[in-house]
Amino acid sequence: MSGRAVIVTGGGKGVGRGITRRFLEAGADVVICGRGEPEEPVQAGGRKALFTAADVRDVEQIEQVVAFTKQRLGRLDVLVNNAGGAPEADAASVSPRFSESIIRLNLIAPLNFAQMANAVMQEQDEGGTIINIASVSAIRPSPGTAAYGAAKAGLLSLTMTLAVEWAPKVRVNAVTAGMIRTERAHLHYGDEAGIAAVGATVPLGRMGEPEDVGDTCLYLASSLSSYVSGANILMHGGGEKPAFLAAAKNTSE
Repeated sequence: MSGRAVIVTGGGKGVGRGITRRFLEAGADVVICGRGEPEEPVQAGGRKALFTAADVRDVEQIEQVVAFTKQRLGRLDVLVNNAGGAPEADAASVSPRFSESIIRLNLIAPLNFAQMANAVMQEQDEGGTIINIASVSAIRPSPGTAAYGAAKAGLLSLTMTLAVEWAPKVRVNAVTAGMIRTERAHLHYGDEAGIAAVGATVPLGRMGEPEDVGDTCLYLASSLSSYVSGANILMHGGGEKPAFLAAAKNTSE
């Protein structure tokens, strides 16, 4: 990825930090954005990511990130729409304003960012690549995070449509991530024993790491995936074991 200019939204922590590190290790120049600067710079392979503050829900701030990248790096080859998330909320009582904010962050913001990145990439001889980070919440029930799951499902549809509209210069793909162990995993899964127990429910025997997502993004950004567009790569360790199997076993016992 030497000489490639990459933007990773929300690239200073969690999954985004793992993605950023992988691109840095591969020789890319990376710009990360977020509402606050990371406590520690993101660096790997002897390289350090550039940071610019931005709330991706604000269109003008998205424009500033793209302009910053062009000014500092001269081009834009890869956009990773990673910023997103949602706190748990009961769909029966959550406020409409809350739901709208979640959809704005997880669907509208990636659309706006992709649109502005595409405008730059279409003018480049080599075009570019856009990668949308989705979630298994998009392809299964998402109790407690209904608006988030719906927004991520919309992101998958958006990925397929943009891949058609912006071809052949720009490839657009999605990564549907499963359970990823970030620095905040303990808030969702408990202590180390809880994290291990959750990991044991995954067919591959563990939760994913942020760098696992980064590896998949590297593939989608590279020439190895030159004929891949409009795709959704399921990166979830084999998915979830059907609940009825355990229920049937317990009944038979």
